Amino acid sequence: MKIFFLTVLTVIFAAVHAQSPSVLGKWKSIDDQTGKPLGIVQIYEQDGKIHGKVIEIVNPKDRDKLCNNCSGEDKNQPILGLLLIRGLTKDGNEYNGGKILDPKHGKYYKCYINLENENKLKVRGYYGISLFGRTQYWHRVE
Repeated sequence: MKIFFLTVLTVIFAAVHAQSPSVLGKWKSIDDQTGKPLGIVQIYEQDGKIHGKVIEIVNPKDRDKLCNNCSGEDKNQPILGLLLIRGLTKDGNEYNGGKILDPKHGKYYKCYINLENENKLKVRGYYGISLFGRTQYWHRVE
C-alpha cells in the first residue's frame, strides 16, 4: 500500500512540475525608456503561431489614439485592439521568427520573446540582428 501511495504521489508531482510556464496570457507592457506601464497585451496562439493584441491602454488620454505612422492595414487604426506581435514560433525556450509593431513610430521589427520567470516576459524588437534593438520586460496580469 505504501509503494502504491508513493507511486501515485510521484506521478502527480511529476505531472504538475512537467508543465512549464507559458507565454500565453495577459501581460502589462512597460515602456523601456520611462519605466511606466503602457497597456495590457493578450498573447495567444492561433494556427500554431504566437500573436499579441492590445486589449487595454493604461493612460485614459491615450485610449483613443490611432496608429497614424503605421502603413498598410494598420494605418490610422486604433491602437486599442491592434495586433502588436505577429507570427512567432517556439524555438527551445524562446519564441521568434515573427515581428513586433512599434505603434509610436509605425514600424515593424523582428522580434523574440522568452520568459525570464513565470511572471516576467522579455520582449526584444530589433533591426537586422538582435544587437540592434530594444528590450522591454512585461509583467503577467492575473
